[in-house]
Amino acid sequence: MLDSGVPLDNITYSTLITAARRCRQFAKAVEWFERMYSPSPDGTGAPAVLPDEVTYSAVLDVYAQLGMKEEVLALFDRARGSGWKPDHVAFAVLAKMFGEAGDYDGIQLVFREMRDVGVRPNIFVYNALLEALGKTGKPGLARSLFEEMVAEGVEPNARTLTALAKIYGRARWGRDALQLWDQMRAKKVPADSILCNTLLSMCADVGLVAEAEQLFGEMKDPELEDVPKPDKWSYTAMINIYGSIKDADRALQLFVEMLEVGIEANIMSYTIVIQCLGKANRIRDAVEVLEAGLERGLRPDDRLCGCLLSVVSLSTGEETELVLACLEKFNPNLVKLVRTLGDTQATIDEIKEELKAVLNGADSEVRRPYCNCLIDICHNHGLPPQRAGQLFRLAQGYGLYSKLHIRKDDEWLLDLRSLSIGAAKTAFNDWMSTLLDRAAQGQPLPQSFNVFTGSSTHKFAQGLATAFAVHLEETAVPFRPSESQDAQSPYEGTMSE
Repeated sequence: MLDSGVPLDNITYSTLITAARRCRQFAKAVEWFERMYSPSPDGTGAPAVLPDEVTYSAVLDVYAQLGMKEEVLALFDRARGSGWKPDHVAFAVLAKMFGEAGDYDGIQLVFREMRDVGVRPNIFVYNALLEALGKTGKPGLARSLFEEMVAEGVEPNARTLTALAKIYGRARWGRDALQLWDQMRAKKVPADSILCNTLLSMCADVGLVAEAEQLFGEMKDPELEDVPKPDKWSYTAMINIYGSIKDADRALQLFVEMLEVGIEANIMSYTIVIQCLGKANRIRDAVEVLEAGLERGLRPDDRLCGCLLSVVSLSTGEETELVLACLEKFNPNLVKLVRTLGDTQATIDEIKEELKAVLNGADSEVRRPYCNCLIDICHNHGLPPQRAGQLFRLAQGYGLYSKLHIRKDDEWLLDLRSLSIGAAKTAFNDWMSTLLDRAAQGQPLPQSFNVFTGSSTHKFAQGLATAFAVHLEETAVPFRPSESQDAQSPYEGTMSE
């Protein structure tokens, strides 16, 4: 068209911009819009082509996706000045942007603008806003908006309830979410698999076992038509719940049931079941589940490899070799590193090179968990005593433990909440060595020291705080539980001690 001298009209520009947006080529969308909005050659200063409501809405969404908040507001004002009447799509874009920022004033601005142009908020706008609020951790605001929505006569749908369930779940408002679910069922609001699976996952997160079992039972009941039938995500959520309470029998039973009814297990299901069996010290059963999965075409990912590493740390003797033999089939570098760590003749340079190879081949999100498990293996398998410290310092050099230490003039803090038990012990010992070295060199030290081990509100969370208390007692280090009511439950010590 350009080569032939055919002028581009609004429909052409709008199609190009929308296509670029849907392909997530946001820079291209902006480029076409700027070309469209550039002054026309007639010298009047008017745009070459005046955008319509579809184009404005698309470009507003592009700017919002790029995080260009000022450009969103400037374009909105400019478009309104040209006589444009925003539609629900445009207002949903603004609502989502302000919601993700937790900007209550911005949210109210959206509603004022809607009233000014005579557009009534619909379910599309409210859903966009509630989904955005899920990223801000503001359950109270989400509930207020939901109540306002109902008061305005806007009927919620499954997507609305899914957004609220996610928000309530993150805030540990599990019972509020289930109460809302009961209310919506009484009103015959249709439910879908995404909503029910979100509720099951929320129950897993906050420890509502009986409630999850009731919902899952209703999903399996052939006589109930108002709830969807369970799928692989439903089974995975339930398996996760049983894994959290260390009920290996029920987790494995449900896993087998899923396969028997013809639902192919996903890799998350395999990972949870194997982890649960490992913690129950049923190492051979864990290996059997893995081998059966490999026969069915399972393709292990980095998370499953990390799970197997944790099983190695919990196993002994022949069972350790069984797990390593399985792991070696799809991650030989990881097994090679484990064996090198156990070699008393291995040098630190050899360990460094093999660790680097493992980390370079792994996703960034699993690198620290890998190191945690490897350090646990050093502790639990009686490897050369220096190995755990060497691994910790190497991982620290790669930036994997960079945020453990917080140093202030009058206080030093050590945050162990993201570490395994073995890694936490190693990090603490390394920290104490640093303190002793500084004291020996006469360097200044703060008056107080705090160690954070966490005190999770999760019903099933346990382990680190208890194990660390035992470690302090064994090492006779003068730290004591803090009298602070802080939920992080730190241990504290002072220079006088």
